[in-house]
Amino acid sequence: MKTHDDARADLAAWREAKPSNFYDADPFFQRVLAHHLGADRLAAEAPGLSAFGAECAGLLDALVCETNRDEHLPVLRRFDGIGRRTEEVVFHPAYDVIGERVYRTGVMARYATPGQETVQLAYAWLFSQNGEGGHLCPLACTAGLIKILQRRAPAAVRDRFLPGLLRTDRGHPDHYHGAQFLTEIQGGSDVGANACVATPAADGTWRINGEKWFCSVIDADLYLMTARPDGAPAGTPGLGAFVVPRRLPDGQPNGVFVRRLKYKLGTRSMASGEADFHDAVAWPVAAEGGFKAVVEIVLNTSRLYNAIASTGSMRRVQHEATAYAAHRRAFGQPIDRFPLVARTLARIEAETQGGTAGTFALAALADRIELGQGSRADEALFRLVVNMNKYWTSIRSTAVIHDGIEVLGGNGAIEDFSVLPRLYRDAIVCESWEGTHNVLCAQVLKDLHRYRLHEAFFAHAAARLAAAPPSAERQALAARVEVDQGQVARLLGLPAEEAAWEVRGVVDRLSVTWQALALLDLAHEDPIPPGLPWLLDTARHF
Repeated sequence: MKTHDDARADLAAWREAKPSNFYDADPFFQRVLAHHLGADRLAAEAPGLSAFGAECAGLLDALVCETNRDEHLPVLRRFDGIGRRTEEVVFHPAYDVIGERVYRTGVMARYATPGQETVQLAYAWLFSQNGEGGHLCPLACTAGLIKILQRRAPAAVRDRFLPGLLRTDRGHPDHYHGAQFLTEIQGGSDVGANACVATPAADGTWRINGEKWFCSVIDADLYLMTARPDGAPAGTPGLGAFVVPRRLPDGQPNGVFVRRLKYKLGTRSMASGEADFHDAVAWPVAAEGGFKAVVEIVLNTSRLYNAIASTGSMRRVQHEATAYAAHRRAFGQPIDRFPLVARTLARIEAETQGGTAGTFALAALADRIELGQGSRADEALFRLVVNMNKYWTSIRSTAVIHDGIEVLGGNGAIEDFSVLPRLYRDAIVCESWEGTHNVLCAQVLKDLHRYRLHEAFFAHAAARLAAAPPSAERQALAARVEVDQGQVARLLGLPAEEAAWEVRGVVDRLSVTWQALALLDLAHEDPIPPGLPWLLDTARHF
């Protein structure tokens, strides 16, 4: 008869069976990277990825757990001991160690050279297996700020702020990390209702006045903000984009007053807050047409990072649930021998492979465009898929984590037993970040009508199908694409309100098709990934 000690031995064996290196233990991820980077480039990058994969599975995993304990969450201290206003956000010491380890890999410094998105996001994906970890959102915000400074800012503004954002030594006083503050309480997704005002000063700087409602990374050194210049028109066309240092050169707050920190469901070790701005000194990034620049550069970057967070969490679930099911015994056998458990594990693997392959196909597309190797059709494809992919990976991540919790049973709900409850809380936040589901699907519908982006999507599908080796999966995917084309044509022929009602189902279908195409692409080097037949079999539901 099985004893308590036997059961604890099984659980100890489960913990020992989990990977000690997230990169080395993942041949599928290596296969994805090899496909997009090439064998030689991957061989050059592999030592760094392997070293970081070991840190993510070991030291960083333990430290992230510490920073997410209730008693270790960030705290706002608005004044120092003699009553001077400091607006300081205090973190647990482990938070700074995590940041130093992440930044020294060069995660932001790579952006000094074009065409680094795939490699950069490979590091972020490994780290995202620890959940948001308090630093993944700051990385996304910093990356977006780097890009908009590089592409749109006046030279003097770029030269002033960019070097600090590209530094690898996070503890250095000249190192900067970024944030993006768009949301105001009256607007939410309706950014055109924003009321923050920007007033030009005689020295070429601006002064920002107003309130921002949801300020993730409130502790950032530099804020990218939208504000309406005096006399600018209403709506989003009148919004400018500005960079606002949190502190003045003497270390005093730059007219930034934190109302409170948000008490969030997830991503709790990363400080989000509400802030008032009183004559905050700002530098122009795009004083005219700022919102358009923010969407095309900053939000699209964050949407790609959001998908990285979602798919990395899926992979962690796969590690946890597969190992647990192999070691947890019930009714005389490991639970992975029960067909329903095996089916759940297969679904987790398929969703993880589809999400990972689709997201890195999008990252590789971004690299081609940035290097000047992309066509107009590639740009149209990216515009469409970056929205669909963020939406789809976020909801599928939540579903996959829920599946993992089910495999662990009651243990899956215990915070200090498994990482899964924290991943689940983070995943729900990722669903809302960078555009809610309805906002993104509405944008897709608008873009299909205005820019006919579906033409680029189906041209891409035709090219991938033509290049793929013959297989039953290719044949099934070709039939699916034909149905997709009919669904899109029908959608675009509907009256506006009916189309708005139906668009989400069409986006679901196209999202699965994108993932299936990305998996089919991998068949050039190796056999069909096991996730592809599963996706095609279950895709009839989407």
